[in-house]
Amino acid sequence: MARHEGMVVFVRHALPGERVMAEVTEEHRGYLRADAVDVLEPSTERVVAPCPYAHPDGCGGCDLQHASPTAQLDWKTAVVREQLRRLAGLDWDGSVEPVAPSFGWRTRIRYHVDAADRPGLLKHRSNEVVPIDRCLIADPSIQALPILGRPAKADAIDVVAVRGKAQIVEGQRITERAMGRDFDLAASAFWQVHPAAAETLADSVLEMLAPQRGETALDLYGGAGLFAAALAGRGCSVTMVEASGAGSEAATRSLRGLDVWIIESTVERAPLPESDIVVLDPPRTGAGARAVRKIADVGPRAIAYVACDPAALARDLHTFSTHGWNLTHLRAFDLFPQTHHVECVALLLRGAR
Repeated sequence: MARHEGMVVFVRHALPGERVMAEVTEEHRGYLRADAVDVLEPSTERVVAPCPYAHPDGCGGCDLQHASPTAQLDWKTAVVREQLRRLAGLDWDGSVEPVAPSFGWRTRIRYHVDAADRPGLLKHRSNEVVPIDRCLIADPSIQALPILGRPAKADAIDVVAVRGKAQIVEGQRITERAMGRDFDLAASAFWQVHPAAAETLADSVLEMLAPQRGETALDLYGGAGLFAAALAGRGCSVTMVEASGAGSEAATRSLRGLDVWIIESTVERAPLPESDIVVLDPPRTGAGARAVRKIADVGPRAIAYVACDPAALARDLHTFSTHGWNLTHLRAFDLFPQTHHVECVALLLRGAR
């Protein structure tokens, strides 16, 4: 972030402390977006981006390849701390934790095809296709498929890699595995794209909530049932709420034999029973005030909040605090290396400080 003549400017492809020549790409009321097209005074943490398409006016998928691994973690840590402080009034002294691998991790990818039948990826905040011959963050088995660098007769090509085997998907179901259990889901259903993400997040939730056999649990925004399976595996009776039909259908198939009741509904409309513990994993926009109020009303002893956007998390943490729930522990994971995204797991307890 920079300032120019009193205007805030968000500059891609730059690093803190650098002096750059920036080209404005978007104008908004109160702020600008720009690309660093020339680096006049580079940071000591700047590196040459391994991918030839990670540059201004190039592929929009990776926005931190020009930063060293240490700089990426430091920057993400600073973002989480700043959002928590600014939006929730909270001080966090933790750090974003690295999760291997840092390249070749993306197990799901959509290649778009341009008017000349060339497959590639989209520019940042654009529908313009950048033809490529390789994506370095894609799973190696995806990179090995004969898709890129040759004509394609489709608008888009969806590819999924499961346990090192990649395939082009067109409506079929796939099987993901986590926490010792197979999850049978449509290729279009949500699943974490980093191969270590599902178990990293589930283990963190279990560690924070410390579920006890015989407790009741809520899994909200449950997706294909990852957290419901983890809690039921610890002997909990789980009510799972998921609005997506693809997600609830996957959970119904995958959680057979477990003490899980699945409700296909939004959290706001679902009847939420009183529960001992709650885990919620809302979309990037967060849960929102209405859902937070409903969660607080079920009377749990502990809440685990899984968040893919630290700003949305901070806003919801502030709302939780108005209902007497406070943050007691937070872990952040680098599950999207080379990008600005970061995943957090927060533990909330009633009245704790």
